[in-house]
Amino acid sequence: MTSRGWRGWTAAGQVALASVLALSIAACDRKSPAPLAAKQTAAQPASATGATASIPAEDGQWTMPAKDYASTRFSGLSEINAGNVQNLKVAFTFSTGVNKGQEAAPIVVGGTMYIVTPYPNDLYALDLTKPGAPVKWKFSPKPSPASQGVACCDVVNRGAVFWNGKVIMNTLDGYTIGVDAASGQELWRTKLGDINRGETITMAPLVVKGKVLVGNSGGEFGVRGWITALNADTGRIAWRAYHTGPDRDVLIGPDFKPFYDMDRGKDLGLTSWPADAWRTGGGTVWGWISYDPELDLIFYGTGNPGPWNAEQRPGDNKWTSGVFARDPDTGQAKWFYQTSPHDAHDYDGINENLLLELPIGGQTRKVIARPERNGYLYILDRATGEVLSAEPFSHINSSYGVDLKTGRLKVNHEKVPQQGKVIRDICPVASGAKDWNPSAFSPRTGLIYIPHANLCMDWENVEANYIAGTPYVGAEVRFKPRPGGNRGLFTAWDPVKKAVAWQIKEDLPLWSGAVATAGDVVFYGTMDGWFKAVDARSGKPLWQFKTESGIIGQPVVYRGPDGHQYVAILSGVGGWAGAIVSNDLDPRDPTAGLGFVGAMADLKQKTTAGGSLYVFSLPH
Repeated sequence: MTSRGWRGWTAAGQVALASVLALSIAACDRKSPAPLAAKQTAAQPASATGATASIPAEDGQWTMPAKDYASTRFSGLSEINAGNVQNLKVAFTFSTGVNKGQEAAPIVVGGTMYIVTPYPNDLYALDLTKPGAPVKWKFSPKPSPASQGVACCDVVNRGAVFWNGKVIMNTLDGYTIGVDAASGQELWRTKLGDINRGETITMAPLVVKGKVLVGNSGGEFGVRGWITALNADTGRIAWRAYHTGPDRDVLIGPDFKPFYDMDRGKDLGLTSWPADAWRTGGGTVWGWISYDPELDLIFYGTGNPGPWNAEQRPGDNKWTSGVFARDPDTGQAKWFYQTSPHDAHDYDGINENLLLELPIGGQTRKVIARPERNGYLYILDRATGEVLSAEPFSHINSSYGVDLKTGRLKVNHEKVPQQGKVIRDICPVASGAKDWNPSAFSPRTGLIYIPHANLCMDWENVEANYIAGTPYVGAEVRFKPRPGGNRGLFTAWDPVKKAVAWQIKEDLPLWSGAVATAGDVVFYGTMDGWFKAVDARSGKPLWQFKTESGIIGQPVVYRGPDGHQYVAILSGVGGWAGAIVSNDLDPRDPTAGLGFVGAMADLKQKTTAGGSLYVFSLPH
């Protein structure tokens, strides 16, 4: 979906989630099998798993939200370690002045930290060379106030990127802007989206080979999803690839070689949809992009098809809810793999792609590791898109597994939503076993650290009618905790054994990202405001600090101008999961906030709205 959370939506106005289908998978046995659960192993021993990643030498900076092109979110700094992290203290704080969902990763370059706020998307430069990190400059892009009305689930922004003396950022009203990093002066501004059609931009841009890569949000408004490349020096559009429609629009040509038959054929972006449904079919890109310099390919996922009511769009609905590999220079597609053909549950494919090297079958394979919304940890061959494995990292009953021969998800048709009937206890929920909030990987332990949710849902399809710039959903949904009470999990996953190494239960769904360090410490935040450090090898709690508001941001680690290591996080609850607080929704309506209020009715008693940066260090 997009960034989620809807301010005025309640049961009636929220139309709601989507789906059914007898998919185009061979019919499965009508008797539901036992739900799929993640396999467990003992706590990780001192030796690594054998999983590695190609990570640049540590320079102490944090220039992009994912830290590196492999999206590891791993810091090679080790001054803060498992033996002394309990001594962390607040080094300084900073108020953003915006009490909405703070999802951005702070960017650190040299002696300056850059922060983008939620709408109105103010960009701050903080001087790390001076006590208390005072503001060096502030850039206010002044996005259109009307964009707030088409921001599905909160007015969030997931961060900026630094490149060649510029800070490049996106605004909620559909612009990408280049700002001079030294002065805060605007260098260029390019309009990419149209809020009158329901398009917004909430993702963090990424620069690859001098091109700024940006995707749109708005899948709940029936927009047509795309990814666009701009010249990082001028802001001029270099190419745009759509995710529905004819091959020429999707930039599918003779070099496109998907691994599976289901993704092969001419103009599938047309023929896998009824009539002109592809024009309002979603497939937005509001998540993460990775890049492999050796293969010279970018990898990213596409969002859900629209509307959520899948009965209104029979077919596989290409090219939504899947993964693309593209040439960054031309945008030409190299391969695609659809994780959820004819997505009936809003299982967007926008999650991060960790570029790892794994020992498989006696050889080292270059792979993508994806903790997917549908609950599976996919291992894909990076060059071809072949699924090497797909194991559940969370509780799943909406499907039986993945057919490795055909690549298709084995859908449990008893959990496919229908119009006029409530389908109960579907797991995972529409936001997925894990939503946008990114995991981390440590080459020291060989583990992937996944912050995620532990929820199920009830869903009934309703008819959706398309009107440009208005919600186009077609479902009424209620989220709820899984039996057991804990709504969140922090899971350390062994990608070689394909199993859980250790796991931490959390009261609330986890909506923050994670970061791992060479000090064998992993950091993450909770929606009631606790910022936590745990042992990367065992999961043992080591330290925690209570911030002013729930945490849904991305922690980063950097070396300050004084040579010491720091950890930074933005505190400020919101997003889809926290919309009940940031948008002041009624806790008595379980369908509000696209159903998330059903699982979060008590959040207002656990935290309040906020918007502050916290930076920690050891005493020195």
